[in-house]
Amino acid sequence: MTPPLTPQEELAALIERFTNGDGAFPTAIGPLSLYRLSEPSLPVSGAFRPVSGLFQPSLCVVAQGRKRVTLADETYVYDTAHCLLMSVDLPLFAEVMEATPEKPCLSMRLDLDAGEIGALIVEADRKMGKAAASGRGVAVSPIDGSLLGAVVRLLRLLETPDDIPILAPMAIREIYYRLLRGEHGARLCQIALENSQTQRIARAIDWLGRHFDKPVHIDDIAREANMSPAGLHRHFKAVTAMSPLQYQKHLRLEAARRLMLREDLDAATAGLQVGYESPSQFSREYRRLYGAPPLRDLARLRGS
Repeated sequence: MTPPLTPQEELAALIERFTNGDGAFPTAIGPLSLYRLSEPSLPVSGAFRPVSGLFQPSLCVVAQGRKRVTLADETYVYDTAHCLLMSVDLPLFAEVMEATPEKPCLSMRLDLDAGEIGALIVEADRKMGKAAASGRGVAVSPIDGSLLGAVVRLLRLLETPDDIPILAPMAIREIYYRLLRGEHGARLCQIALENSQTQRIARAIDWLGRHFDKPVHIDDIAREANMSPAGLHRHFKAVTAMSPLQYQKHLRLEAARRLMLREDLDAATAGLQVGYESPSQFSREYRRLYGAPPLRDLARLRGS
C-alpha cells in the first residue's frame, strides 16, 4: 500500500501538475502563480544575477529545491522549510539555487491584498497581529504545518475549477489568518493599516514608480508620504535597504533594461528615456548593478 503524501510532497505534485515545462505560470486563481525551473540560475560574473525586477507584496513558498533573493547587498535564502514574505514593492534579484531536470525547483507565489488583510484584522478586533515599527520589506521565516496546509488546500482548488470563485477567497483568507497568527503578523499589520510607517513608505514607493524618469527631490517624496524628509529617509532605508534615490536608480535601470530587450533600443536612447542625461553615467551604473555593460548583458539575456 502506497503511503499518503506529506503536505510538502502534495504541494510539489500539484505545482508540477499545473506547470508545463520551465517558467512562470499564472493560474485560474488570480493572485496565485506557479514556478518550475529544472536548473539553477548561473551568475555570469560575481555581481550578475539573472532574474531581476520589481516584486510586489507576496508570500512565496518552495515545494522543492531552494531559492535566493537579493535586496541591495542583503541575501535571503528560502527552501522547503521556510517561506518568504514581501510587504512592499521591492527591486530584487532572484535566483534558483537547487534544481535538476529530475528534481526541478517548484514554487508558488501568492500576491497579497492589503484591503482583505485589513478587513480580517478589523473583524478579529486587531487581536491577531500587532503593528510594529517599520522593518525590512522582505523576510524569511520557518513555514509551520498550519500555513503549509492552508497553501496546499488553495492549490487543490486548481483540480476543481468550478469551486474556485467561491472557495478560493476563503482559502486565501485562511492563509492570511495563519500569517497573522505567526511570525509575520506584525509585518502584515504594517501592510494593511492605513497610517502605518510601511503604508507611508509604500505611498512613497508608488510615487517614485510614477516619477522615476524625472528629477525628484526628497521633499516631494516626503510630502507624498506625509513624513518629514529625515523620517522618510530613515524609514525608507529600514524597509528597502536603500535610500529613495538609490531606489529610483534601480527603477530607472530596470526600465532601461526592458526597453533595450523588448523594443531593441540602443543603450544611449534607453538611458535618455528613463531619465539619464549622460550615456557614460548610464553605462557605468548599469554595469555596477548587472555586472556587465548593456551590450554584453543583453547578448547573454537574448542567448538564454
